[in-house]
Amino acid sequence: MTVKNFPKGFLWGSASAAYQVEGAWDKDGKSESIWDRYVRIPGTTFKGTNGNLAVDHYHRYKEDVALMAEQGLKAYRFSIAWTRILPQGRGEVNQAGIQFYSDLIDELLAHDIEPVVTIYHWDLPQVLQEEYGGWESRQIVDDFVNYSAVLFEAFGDRVKYWVTLNEQNIFMTLGYVQELHPPKVHSYQRMYNANHNANLANALTIKKFREMKVPGQIGPSFAYNPAYSIDSKPENVIATENYEAFNSSWWMDMYINGKYPKTVLKALEGMDIHIDIQEGDDEILADARPDFLGINYYQTNTVAYNPVDGVSVGKMNTTGEKGSSEESGMPGLFKRVQNPFVERTNWDWEIDPQGLKLGIKRITNRYDIPIMITENGLGEYDKLTEDKEIHDDYRIKYISDHVDAIGEAIQEGSDVIGYCTWSYTDLLSWLNGYQKRYGFVYVDREEDDATAKLTRYKKDSYYWYKNLIEQFNKEVN
Repeated sequence: MTVKNFPKGFLWGSASAAYQVEGAWDKDGKSESIWDRYVRIPGTTFKGTNGNLAVDHYHRYKEDVALMAEQGLKAYRFSIAWTRILPQGRGEVNQAGIQFYSDLIDELLAHDIEPVVTIYHWDLPQVLQEEYGGWESRQIVDDFVNYSAVLFEAFGDRVKYWVTLNEQNIFMTLGYVQELHPPKVHSYQRMYNANHNANLANALTIKKFREMKVPGQIGPSFAYNPAYSIDSKPENVIATENYEAFNSSWWMDMYINGKYPKTVLKALEGMDIHIDIQEGDDEILADARPDFLGINYYQTNTVAYNPVDGVSVGKMNTTGEKGSSEESGMPGLFKRVQNPFVERTNWDWEIDPQGLKLGIKRITNRYDIPIMITENGLGEYDKLTEDKEIHDDYRIKYISDHVDAIGEAIQEGSDVIGYCTWSYTDLLSWLNGYQKRYGFVYVDREEDDATAKLTRYKKDSYYWYKNLIEQFNKEVN
């Protein structure tokens, strides 16, 4: 592996999300989020796990930042909990919440770590869900822009990189189609309207950012799974084009160009799905090209033709029992099938570093926009030895191979400004509890909060990434 392909000032980072690491779910004025409520529904998460304590980053952020500094991290992407800043979703600002994130930002900057702030990582205030249905109401657009403006005012002097919405495609499809996230419903009609409101919120937040003349860069973060056709049979190739249009272009075309793909609009019309596009929406959406596009990449998808009586929403592997996931798709359009040429994790996620290179190149060729890899990592079972060591060679190989793929894409003309692994410490996986570990830093806890020791231990991958950054500093910076 070489770091010579990477540009000077490249942001070698890592990432987290508020709900998954902070804990302190009801402390210092924070209100209940939709996830605080959702995880209390029996059967929604692995062994009933929740974020009440998580890994207690709220009280241990200085310890965690010290580990980042020792590792040489250049950037830390984290999210802000809307419920800490505006407990009622709007109105009076909770100064204790402002102070926590201000202190975290200052701690990062004191150690020369660039804060990358995600405005929304799925934890909507429960009061807004109850008041008007959350993302299903256009009221959320004004509330979201107002919330964002509070953050810009409080932290805009110190934060240079902002992510508006994290994985809009995921929280929409899992919440409104697959019934795995709140609000746990199955309705394509509701999903597409809620998604349109989120697009307006993203666009108007970018506009507000520029009106306030915040000295930084802003863009959404998209969960991108580039698609392959299972073979060159024409019907499978066309199905793959359908998949890309519905699952990639539908969001990225809107983010970059402010337009929905025509073929998807036509298909939705045939499904009797109508989006509430009102007068003036097109102008709003067309005037919000981001400064960069965040990409969360974990796997590719392989696609085949799906007959009209074919598979729909299939079972997702949330247990770690390899091979337990099922095919899924949209009848008459496409379905996901297994790729025989790549390995899979215990959660059936395809391990495909070259797929990341493919995705970067597709974005470069289609949109010509700077890219930040805002998430990439391997969730697996990690074991703490009697000597308190964690030998995660599989994670080192995974990250190394993906870094190589990014370097190749840069060498071939793509503009990639940073790479944030998922995640920095082990954390709560939304549906998979604490057994699915991603971090450079092992956190000593399992599903039971009462027995959680929360001691931090450096994994082998921690030292590997530290050496990578040191090599970069010597050869490039």
